[in-house]
Amino acid sequence: TAAERRAVLLALDTLDPDPADGLPLVEDALRANDTTLVAAALGPYAARHLAPHAWRHAVLKCLFTGVPVTTIARLADRADGDGELARMLRDYAAERTAAGRPVPDDLHHVLALTGH
Repeated sequence: TAAERRAVLLALDTLDPDPADGLPLVEDALRANDTTLVAAALGPYAARHLAPHAWRHAVLKCLFTGVPVTTIARLADRADGDGELARMLRDYAAERTAAGRPVPDDLHHVLALTGH
């Protein structure tokens, strides 16, 4: 069930499985439409083990789905100096603006963390 999956995701940091075993669980949750799974997937385990490309897409998924970026473990550390994340955020903001849609406030917060 979703509750069981969420519990496992929240326990990953304590269990600390080999990334070959733990990351597929995180990546599967990040593909889900269930925002509670997305939020649970972005805990300390993911902060340590997600590759930069996957982590950036997870940040964008939070923005797309309305998951507060405050749920992303070590957000400030990972975003600091990340020019590629900054570019992706600016592109996303430009797309939203061109479509007449609001830009999530969290986007500006993450962009500021990148320092770009």
